[in-house]
Amino acid sequence: MAKTATALRLAVKGHDLLEQKRQVLMMELVDLIKEGRKVQEDLHLVFANAYSALQMANLSLGIDTVEEIAASVPEESGFTIRLRSLMGVEIPEVDPVDPDPVPCYSFRGTSGAMDNAYVRAREVLALLGRLAEVENSVYRLAVQVRKTSRRVNALEKIVIPSYRKTISTIAAVLEESDREDFVRMKTAKKYTSGGKGDQSWN
Repeated sequence: MAKTATALRLAVKGHDLLEQKRQVLMMELVDLIKEGRKVQEDLHLVFANAYSALQMANLSLGIDTVEEIAASVPEESGFTIRLRSLMGVEIPEVDPVDPDPVPCYSFRGTSGAMDNAYVRAREVLALLGRLAEVENSVYRLAVQVRKTSRRVNALEKIVIPSYRKTISTIAAVLEESDREDFVRMKTAKKYTSGGKGDQSWN
């Protein structure tokens, strides 16, 4: 029974710790979901501005020229991703991408409309990095919350009740055994006392 009682205490403690972990993860998840919605709203606006700027550049220089200039812009490879631990869950953090443009094409044969389109595209890139960070974090946290919830429910509805039922059954058996021993002792004492009283002296 001592082992079962110890196992019950550990199960209850584990349940409490997992419940705390779930609450912390849920709070972080809710905050990230709110932030993700805000980033998406900002991204819609930035995308619209970038598309409008691209249209103006196409009108100013022609689609073919804009495509040639765009082909000379190097792909962004300066993403730095770090991981931070939250209750054992690794959450990615992407270093902000500098939205300021870096000169990478000749100003000859271009226009202010093309420069504006490039600036707007950098703004989109910066927000996409942040959105990727938030969405990946939300996914990882959601998976961990689901796993933690399953463990909490298993402890709460299966493991802990099972241990408590086992302890209750053992206690009932021991109590019944003690009661039977008490009755035997009373009977034996009464029989012994009665036997002595029946002795006769001449």
